[in-house]
Amino acid sequence: MAPDVPADESAPEPARRVDDAPDDATPRGRGTVRITPCPDGPLLVRGPLELVGADGVPVPVRRRTVALCRCGGTATPPWCDGTHKVNGFRTEA
Repeated sequence: MAPDVPADESAPEPARRVDDAPDDATPRGRGTVRITPCPDGPLLVRGPLELVGADGVPVPVRRRTVALCRCGGTATPPWCDGTHKVNGFRTEA
């Protein structure tokens, strides 16, 4: 029988396959993320999220609900600033 050895807290956790995760598991174990496309408008993202830019650098998220631009006209990417209302952006019905 092996003696009790304290766990090395600096050791990484073993990798798990996605299907090994509990049904309620979500990224970083913080809850459910819901993405809702608004007609002719942004994507509303509700819940805990981690947003990473195209350059791989994390984008600070300060709210539990954010609006991500889909029209490409925003002056504050990736956030929606309402430009879709004036630039004619339309989504399919």
